[in-house]
Amino acid sequence: MSDDGSTPSDTMAERSDDPTLKHEFLLNANRWLVTVWLMVFVFVGLLVVSHVSPVSLPALMGEKEPVHTLFQALVTALITGVTLVVTINSLVLSQELGAVEDQRGRLEGALEFREDIEKSIDAPISPPEPSSFMQAIIAASQERASEFKRTVSDSHDDELIERVDDFTDNLTTHADSIEADLENAQFGTYGVIKSALDYNYSWKIFRARRIKNAHVDSFDEEATEAYEDLLESLKLFGLAREHFKTLYFQWELINLSRAMMYVAIPALVVTMSMLLFFDADAVSGTLLGIDATVWVVALTSTIAVTPFLLLIAFVLRIATMAKRTLAIGPFILRDSSRGEEIDWSNDSE
Repeated sequence: MSDDGSTPSDTMAERSDDPTLKHEFLLNANRWLVTVWLMVFVFVGLLVVSHVSPVSLPALMGEKEPVHTLFQALVTALITGVTLVVTINSLVLSQELGAVEDQRGRLEGALEFREDIEKSIDAPISPPEPSSFMQAIIAASQERASEFKRTVSDSHDDELIERVDDFTDNLTTHADSIEADLENAQFGTYGVIKSALDYNYSWKIFRARRIKNAHVDSFDEEATEAYEDLLESLKLFGLAREHFKTLYFQWELINLSRAMMYVAIPALVVTMSMLLFFDADAVSGTLLGIDATVWVVALTSTIAVTPFLLLIAFVLRIATMAKRTLAIGPFILRDSSRGEEIDWSNDSE
């Protein structure tokens, strides 16, 4: 590790202070699987509470109507939830609607950005798939890092050579790993965005600028040009990552809307059935020391809140990603496992 600042870990999980299990739950795990975990938690939680509660559910039902009140509220909540889904869809789709001039502006902006990328990767046309597109930019940053390393290799500043060697070796090794992760990644899955988030381009920009600042007198014209080219490729990667992150958020919100509609119908059927046809007197006996009525109510209540749990599962990932990528460029807004503190002294002084 060079002394121009401690290098953070390569992956987002390693850079985070969160435990591995928490990181898996918030980001990596399949959202349907997370929903099932939450359903199990709610179901088991209701059983545990019923077991330790000093008042039994059958006794309460003899005096009040807690089940009727609960499921009446759940019916209202489910219908409101469907309305919320329609609102989410409207917000997402509203960004795709507009006058022809607005669409022309979007198209021209996208084409100009692709042309900038094509200049950066030295290709006549950039790949159409997001994963290949990101791979091409990362490969370009590798090539430019190697060129930067070559241009300073004959410098009389040994410290500059050592720092650039360390910087470029870290960049190329990390880039190889990310390119491998992107190889078979399909947009719409979390894999593409996860790989893009793992490539900490902002820290690489910071280190490159710090090297230039500390050794500006040792940079000749060729080294300066190679440095500028490398910095440009890292900046373009940051723009591409933010673009695909935005598209992924829209994709996930649409998936969330569809998924909630899928689960809302059976949840509504179960909820209304409990209101119309459930008779506590028809349920008797115990299972594992818990009254059968509690099992029925706990199970149906869990099914009834499934749309809400699904919403939690999706929003947890979106909110976590948004929080961890709020800043674009070399800014650190939260604690991360960078290791030692950065040495802010200017070694060229």
